Amino acid sequence: MPVEYHTERRSGDHPAVCFETAVMDGPDGSNGPVTVNIPRSTFEYTVVRAAYMFPVNEELGYEKRIEDGYVLSHNDKIESCGQWTDAIAARVAELAGKIYIVGGKPDSNEVPKHRAILMPGFVKAHGHDHESPIIGLAKDVPLTEWLDGAVNIFTGFMNEQREMLTEKFQDSPNHVTYLKARVDDIYYGITTNMCHHCNHNKYRVQEIVQANLQAGTTMYVAVGAQDRHYDARILDTPEQAVARLDRYEQQFGNAERTTIVPGPDQFFSNGPELLKALKGWARDHDRLFHIHSSEEPNTTKWFKETYGSTPIEYADSIGVLDERTVVAHQVNNTEHDLELLKERGVKVVHNPLANTILGSGMPPVPEMLAKGIPVAISTDGSGSADFQNIICGMRTASQYFRGRDSDPKVLPAAQCLAMATAVPAKFLGLEKGQLRQGYSADWGMLDLRRPNMTPTHLENCMENMLWAADGNEVTTVMSNGVILREQGAFTTIDVDALLEKVDMLAGELMEYKKHAAEIRGTGAHK
Repeated sequence: MPVEYHTERRSGDHPAVCFETAVMDGPDGSNGPVTVNIPRSTFEYTVVRAAYMFPVNEELGYEKRIEDGYVLSHNDKIESCGQWTDAIAARVAELAGKIYIVGGKPDSNEVPKHRAILMPGFVKAHGHDHESPIIGLAKDVPLTEWLDGAVNIFTGFMNEQREMLTEKFQDSPNHVTYLKARVDDIYYGITTNMCHHCNHNKYRVQEIVQANLQAGTTMYVAVGAQDRHYDARILDTPEQAVARLDRYEQQFGNAERTTIVPGPDQFFSNGPELLKALKGWARDHDRLFHIHSSEEPNTTKWFKETYGSTPIEYADSIGVLDERTVVAHQVNNTEHDLELLKERGVKVVHNPLANTILGSGMPPVPEMLAKGIPVAISTDGSGSADFQNIICGMRTASQYFRGRDSDPKVLPAAQCLAMATAVPAKFLGLEKGQLRQGYSADWGMLDLRRPNMTPTHLENCMENMLWAADGNEVTTVMSNGVILREQGAFTTIDVDALLEKVDMLAGELMEYKKHAAEIRGTGAHK
């Protein structure tokens, strides 16, 4: 059943947020449909003003910084933005009764200038929404051992214990986990996400669509597939994988802010016929094709020894590389790999937190950029990165390559910011990641009233964002014209109740893990 929208509106606790109801398929067809409360803006217009603003507008130059900046949005689009003027103040006065003033006082048209930095909402081009409960598990091991010792254990637990967990929470445990991931993103100012929905999660797309609609964020759901070198419980045939995409497209193709794309897990876990079938589906539906590639050195070496080519050479030989292909990680490369990426127009998503924590190494990002290969900065999932602090991810990337190259000019603040906003938005084909007229009303504010951010002024504000901020300064977030968080308070999700459930879920996992059979079947980890 496709998502059905209803016009019934409910008030929220926040004055600028109300909710509309929608009905969609439940997580198990036999249990019937579920009702989803979708956040809407109570007001037709919203205005926000801050001491400093980074438009990240490619026409102005990514390094542009504005003192006393504002964003005026109309419904879900930016009507105007730039430096605050008397004309904008007059425009706000004209809109009295129809406009929400962020931080404003009741019955006043005065727009307070927040001691903050205003910037586009972050766009995360690669992540996994099922990993929050496995933070800290199977650490100090390489990628494939971590997959078997943490990810595959956890997703198997969620599948095997589903009935018990559903009764305990009076909710799907997958929905609990996926909603926590939406909280993680919003907390760090991420408003748009491409979720690589792998392993057992490929059977649970209903719950992730529900979580995305409920949270108010924008999501690409890259639905996983595997047919070799992986957990035997979840292997597919090409026909099964394509049928799954067809079913999800039929069910959720009309779900707002949500797009279904093929997301085969890894090149090592997907044979040629399966990959060609999924790329064919992507081309037929004009969609992206998203996959992990060349992430861990031992597995990449094993792949070449086993199949006689690198993962990228293999992908090129079966025709799945083009400008609509987005590869995550791409840590281990040959010069020929880089040439193929450039020639085919492939996009690369760099995940510095996960790559360093798991000891996978770091991709040659400066060399990729010099060749004209588009690169975005992302976080990966919480289980491998330990949080969704994308500012920390930007800083890690810049610090690493400056140290590697002994060059303090590598990956400056403006470039890093663009690689987490405007660049990944282009990957996804969205008018997001920039503050400019007509673009989506997605933005976040970083509070400067912190010791680590003092002093901040026009000359150093962008550099302070990269080098001094710890990521927790994000206090207010708008996505698609709806306030999702203001002054630290979430408006669309009951966070306290949710965190209690996640703690309980982690406790159940720890008990299960004591008696679970060891899994050893992923890639080179045999």
